[in-house]
Amino acid sequence: MTIARRRLLGTAAALPVAGLAAPAIAQSGPLKIGMITTLSGPGAALGNDIRDGFNLVVKNAGGRLGGVPVEVVVADDALRPENGRAIAERMVRRERIGVLTGIVFSNVMLAAAPVILPSATYVSANAGPSQLAGEQCNANYFNVAWQNDNLHEAVGQYVTQKGLQKAFLVAPNYPAGRDALTGFKRFFKGEVVSETYTRLDQLDYAAELAAIRSAAPDAVYIFLPGGLGINFIKQYAAAGLRARTPLFGPGFSFDQDVLPAVGDDALGCFNSSQWALDLPLPANRQFVDTFEAEYRRLPSLYASQGYDAALLIGSAIAATRGRVGDRAAFAAALKRADFQSVRGSFKFGNNNHPIQTIYMREVVKDGQGRVVNRTIATAFEAHQDAYAAQCKLPA
Repeated sequence: MTIARRRLLGTAAALPVAGLAAPAIAQSGPLKIGMITTLSGPGAALGNDIRDGFNLVVKNAGGRLGGVPVEVVVADDALRPENGRAIAERMVRRERIGVLTGIVFSNVMLAAAPVILPSATYVSANAGPSQLAGEQCNANYFNVAWQNDNLHEAVGQYVTQKGLQKAFLVAPNYPAGRDALTGFKRFFKGEVVSETYTRLDQLDYAAELAAIRSAAPDAVYIFLPGGLGINFIKQYAAAGLRARTPLFGPGFSFDQDVLPAVGDDALGCFNSSQWALDLPLPANRQFVDTFEAEYRRLPSLYASQGYDAALLIGSAIAATRGRVGDRAAFAAALKRADFQSVRGSFKFGNNNHPIQTIYMREVVKDGQGRVVNRTIATAFEAHQDAYAAQCKLPA
């Protein structure tokens, strides 16, 4: 298990960050924030982007969040639930870290949550398993990204609106993969000709491509994040299927963490996201420009989620003057969501998951010849996940 530590203190402030303007507070040492994320293996790009988006806020604020000096303690779970749980135990029980974030994959989240939530606060910058949105919702668990089903629901509706009747579905066999296809089917009104679950570490899709060719669907829907998506999309195009059957997915399979590696093979594919490079918002423009200047690449939706997670945590630190140990006050401050999201308007539902707009995007080339997403439609406005009614937390 690789463990990296980074102390983000004393760096020169770049642009001011909305929602973090708070007076400096005397501290005996920096406030530690634990980041458990995936930095190796096929999902490494996702964790890298979450980390970099989060750290950009800290750097822009001069090594602080909410006016308080912070140290972001980063650890790689390597996409192994047992690693995530062990890191959580170390951070929460030995290092006494009171605020954690960063977990990418839902199987890791579900393993770590029982360790984290009894004594610390967790702000998810990605993983949104249905269990933690519904009956197992928790007053100290917040998701700044989405609930797992949401982006898939948007594409299910879009495919239906396009009049496509037969869909072939592919996702990894783990909690988010099952949530993904559940979400797609919730809004897709046609026939699912196949619901195929693959290994979470699978990179060769010859058998699945042969099955798609045989089934001759009207649409193929994939949820294959990171390196999984890169391999599938390239193999799909190489097999001559892209010209025959349109390929759809969530933003997780068609964003800037994968598009530079996939290149032209992704052109013309459609996907959904709660965020996009081209959202015409000042906060988003600042985020995109500063991220590209800092890291020499365009941000992905994962980076936007890490960035928003830091802004949200910073707003709650400012409101509580750094007293994150007062968990009720800190949770109440998080619930208010008093920060300038890169998505614009932002609020939490009763289950501490966002109620938000979700967009449809098409993969195109921009004016510089880069493969990017262009927003083409609004799928949902003020959309809440399907599990909120099962959560007993107050609105």
